[in-house]
Amino acid sequence: MMHDASSPLPAENSGDDNDSNIIGNAEAMEAYLHAHIPLAAAMGVRVREAGIGSTVLEAPLEPNRNHRATAFGGSLSALAILAGWTVVNCVLRARDIAGSIVIQRSRQHFAEPVAEAFRAVCEGPTPAAMARFLEGVERYGKGRIRLRVAIHTADDRRTGTFEGDYVVDATGA
Repeated sequence: MMHDASSPLPAENSGDDNDSNIIGNAEAMEAYLHAHIPLAAAMGVRVREAGIGSTVLEAPLEPNRNHRATAFGGSLSALAILAGWTVVNCVLRARDIAGSIVIQRSRQHFAEPVAEAFRAVCEGPTPAAMARFLEGVERYGKGRIRLRVAIHTADDRRTGTFEGDYVVDATGA
């Protein structure tokens, strides 16, 4: 499948990556994100875990800081969006489904400033949510899934939450 340049994020099974080696392989997923989503490289994103059940992404403070020497809210949001996107990417790869993933809607809550490295932890969808999502994608070529992400500091303080609706379009794949 060719990547649609108008898509905000790259198509999944684009043929230029070995799908069987990327799910559960933090190093391979990190390389994929850095190559296909330049913001991930600019932010210094590190993949600690990449799978359907859980994804953990980390980012250092320095390239993501604001004028107050705390993490820029946009960086916190971007890391959370990437964590959810990575879960959806892994779901599609596991099912050998080619399609585009976009974030449709999101909501972020910042509980306190973050003055150190931070991470986004996305637990995978519930079995019921996964079944509804996959039914839509496999039956109609489109599906939507809501994922929740927690933002933590390096010392494991929870400093924020994120909720995002991801949409997959596999009709043009």
